[in-house]
Amino acid sequence: MDINRTLAQEFGLRQEQVDNTVALIDDDKTIPFIARYRKELTGSLDDQILRELYDRLMYLRNLEKRKAEITAAITEQEKMTPELEAAISAAKTLVEAEDIYRPFKPKRRTRAGIARENGLEPFAELISAQNESTVPEAEAEAYINEKVTDVQSAIQGAMDIIAEDISDNAEIRRKLRELSFKSGKLVSKAADETAESVYTNYYDYSEPVEKIAHHRILALDRGEKEGFLKVSLELDETSAAGLIIKKYMINTSPCAEIVRAAAEDSYKRLIFPSIEREVRSELSANAAEQAIKVFAANLRQMLLQSPLKNSVILGLDPAYRTGCKIAVIDATGKVLDTTVIYPTPPQNKTEDAKRKLKALITKYGVTTISIGNGTASRESEAFVAELIREIPEKVSYMVVSEAGASVYSASKLAAEEFPEYDVSLRSAVSIARRLQDPLAELVKIDPKAIGVGQYQHDMPQNRMNEALSGVVEDCVNSVGVDLNTASHSLLSYISGINASVAKNIVAYREENGRFTDRKQLLKVSKLGKKAYEQCAGFLRVRDGKNPLDNTAVHPESYEAASALLSECGFTLADISGGGAKGISEKAGEIGINKISESLGIGIPTLNDIIGELGKPGRDLRDELPPPLLRSGDVMEIKDLKPGMELVGTVRNVIDFGVFVDIGVHEDGLVHISQICNRFIKHPLEAVKVGEVVKVRVLDVDVKKNRISLTMRLDDEQEKKSTQPSPRRKPENRRPKGADITQIKNSSFRIKQK
Repeated sequence: MDINRTLAQEFGLRQEQVDNTVALIDDDKTIPFIARYRKELTGSLDDQILRELYDRLMYLRNLEKRKAEITAAITEQEKMTPELEAAISAAKTLVEAEDIYRPFKPKRRTRAGIARENGLEPFAELISAQNESTVPEAEAEAYINEKVTDVQSAIQGAMDIIAEDISDNAEIRRKLRELSFKSGKLVSKAADETAESVYTNYYDYSEPVEKIAHHRILALDRGEKEGFLKVSLELDETSAAGLIIKKYMINTSPCAEIVRAAAEDSYKRLIFPSIEREVRSELSANAAEQAIKVFAANLRQMLLQSPLKNSVILGLDPAYRTGCKIAVIDATGKVLDTTVIYPTPPQNKTEDAKRKLKALITKYGVTTISIGNGTASRESEAFVAELIREIPEKVSYMVVSEAGASVYSASKLAAEEFPEYDVSLRSAVSIARRLQDPLAELVKIDPKAIGVGQYQHDMPQNRMNEALSGVVEDCVNSVGVDLNTASHSLLSYISGINASVAKNIVAYREENGRFTDRKQLLKVSKLGKKAYEQCAGFLRVRDGKNPLDNTAVHPESYEAASALLSECGFTLADISGGGAKGISEKAGEIGINKISESLGIGIPTLNDIIGELGKPGRDLRDELPPPLLRSGDVMEIKDLKPGMELVGTVRNVIDFGVFVDIGVHEDGLVHISQICNRFIKHPLEAVKVGEVVKVRVLDVDVKKNRISLTMRLDDEQEKKSTQPSPRRKPENRRPKGADITQIKNSSFRIKQK
């Protein structure tokens, strides 16, 4: 297989793009570096496409390696034929390759193996020939011995051999696998019908394999794993076994009838159980991959939420008995003060709590209060809202997800960062910093603990970690980091820098003072020229010796950037003064193509340089909508009424809808059918985590703490009904019980700590 050619065809890319990209990957260039600084070679492929291409490249290389191993193993057995060699070469998946190898794979001791040991293979071949003149019972007499005691034993042994040979047929297995995906059903029954669980709607459930949604597969898998469900694949036995019989039974002779019986036995005993495992494994793998993609997309949006810059923030970690932990941070994230207040039950020291917070707000000029959404958050939010109404200062607040905060605050990293604070106060600092700079704070936490996915604890952990780490890496590098303030956690995600080198950068900074030039990185222990090439462009040096160090212009392009400034009538000093404003228009007047030729750089790189020189030190997150801050009255779920229109923030996107924070303790669910008027296959097509949206309340279940919302505000019909429109396609309807299972699952409870 020509892997590069295959990649070009599958991704619809030019061969040159793929060849160059693969060469860069093989040269140990990171995905962020390739995406940002090698656009001419890749044709400006973005980081997500590059990661997909990388994953596929690794799969195809593993496939070729396995095919070579299979070829060598069969050749060693001296059983290789031109037909086998061609089939192995043509295999496009690992499953196909393993099917071909199946007859030659060393087997454990089977019934067929024992029959062969007893000398029955020639008899099996005789029966398989299905000669109409052959009388099986008469021929069996010749094979009776100490281990084969009678005619029936001989025939049974021959049948076992035939059944195993049929089960090893790659073509049969392929056709039955295809039939299973096309016509099979996934069926679930209660393991114990008297047991109550969130899976009750799956106690008698079936759905075609080709139509079942990914999140329902994951629900069935979890129900089975927890012992509440028995899940199986159902396939029409007559059709499936008939497919085998049609291939192997060539007449109606007595031998043919034995072949028929062997084919039926092969299907029931050997093939179907194996196919069932393979089909369910593939369904689960595909569902997991989809869940990981959704998690990754949500994580990307969460990390890239707009930071709340130039604000003094008070972080409040709610609690009941132990009190609410308070931490005040300045505009750089430095902790200014900490304390504990007790405005919630059972202490209810509301006035004392107000006095302490008023003093902190006045002393430090607090502009925003960040409230964690865990235990006692509703009471804490009500307390803060009441406090804000009593003070003259203009202060807003926001409830932020504290998912993973407790994990971080008890970590070794948090202990190193805040050795003087206990675990609970570290959590308050984290809650404040999450609002100030989500990216810088959330990179300290295991991505799986951030809580923006579905069934994340059931995913293949290695694949999950790989995908989510890639997202964090892409986000950190696309934003860039301040070399003089970034933590080693943040630096470790920069292209070319590992955890050890990140700590060395911080150690160098602490010992020698702030960096004034990117070139100083070469003095950091274990950071060589290759690592410097990878990381330099993503690290910013503000107010340094060279203004270009505060841009995403790579040092390799400094000469071209200086020449561009000169050609357009600007100087490096203009960058220090706030940017070479108007350079884009000036370059356009001269001609981009002309400048590209004169400077000897590609047009994509030239456009990137122009953008950076016009806005040095820019943060792409600044162009995003700011977070939704609140200052008004706090509502409870009992205050909500159908028809109310509210503004909220999307907290999580999953396969069947989105959860929206509308300012009450529980997030509301917008089902996929209620997101927009057009048909969508997945909510991510229309909405993303962190987005501020307008919603209308459809239904409120106070007892179960469930809120049903719609984003279809212009649809009069939806004001009257909570049901999905009958015109929607069936796959957009909420399957009975599926959403309930997931909403009750802790993985989805956004408001839990």
